[in-house]
Amino acid sequence: MVTPMLSFPAPDGTLLAYHASGSGAPLLCLPGGPVQDSVYLGDLGGLDAHRTLIRLDLRGSGGSAEPADPSSYRCDRLVADVEALRVHLGLDAIDLLGHSAGANLAALYLTRHPERVARLVLVTPGPAAPGIETTGEERLAAARLRAGEPWFAEAYAALEDLTAGRGTAETFAAVAPFFHGTWDEAAQERNAAVAHQRNGEAAAVYGSEGAYEPAVTRAVFATFERPVLVVAGEGDANTPVPTAAAYAGLFPKAELAVLAGAGHFPWHDDAERFVDRLASFLA
Repeated sequence: MVTPMLSFPAPDGTLLAYHASGSGAPLLCLPGGPVQDSVYLGDLGGLDAHRTLIRLDLRGSGGSAEPADPSSYRCDRLVADVEALRVHLGLDAIDLLGHSAGANLAALYLTRHPERVARLVLVTPGPAAPGIETTGEERLAAARLRAGEPWFAEAYAALEDLTAGRGTAETFAAVAPFFHGTWDEAAQERNAAVAHQRNGEAAAVYGSEGAYEPAVTRAVFATFERPVLVVAGEGDANTPVPTAAAYAGLFPKAELAVLAGAGHFPWHDDAERFVDRLASFLA
């Protein structure tokens, strides 16, 4: 998917890129990875038919420049970049979507600027910002839903090693099928592309010490009265349904949508249901 690349300066002068596609009111989209080129979000399964998607390339990824100070890759420091984009777009408040690790950035933006968020969508969210713990058994239970797949035995053994703290880089690679609702050729190509789309140096800094203050974030969540939607994939071993449910439970008015047969990237697994659910929420 090719979209026009636009740019704006971050507060520290780093030139940041964003992409706009679709029609309707803007929806600011924060990618996961962490620090993965936002191109992987694509049109979010066709959501751009309902909203103008504004995809931010985080500093050091996609079309955005690398900063002079690598410590500025830390998640809490990226909040200023999101706020600069809001100001650049001339929006008083934003509808905000965060996917995976990008949900941590969305959470910290809400923590610091709750008055600027009109609606919040968290898609298979990373739970570090509010400090939600995911147990190994929760991951394994989600994985067991795929027990009929030909690749299951090897991938499940690798996941058992990871949840027991015995994992290596090779072990982590072996569990990739559990991130996708269907481990077909298209999913394998998308998985392989991550190596070229993700900034490893930035990813190592993103969630480093000091990035999150869960108690502060939870306190803001508890008083946030605007609409929140948390989307989970039924078979997602990265953000299992109990984790997503616990996340939704931190807000007074959050809805939880569990998509059957979906993984960590649910817009690829059932685009129609994904788009229908988000378009209805955002209407």
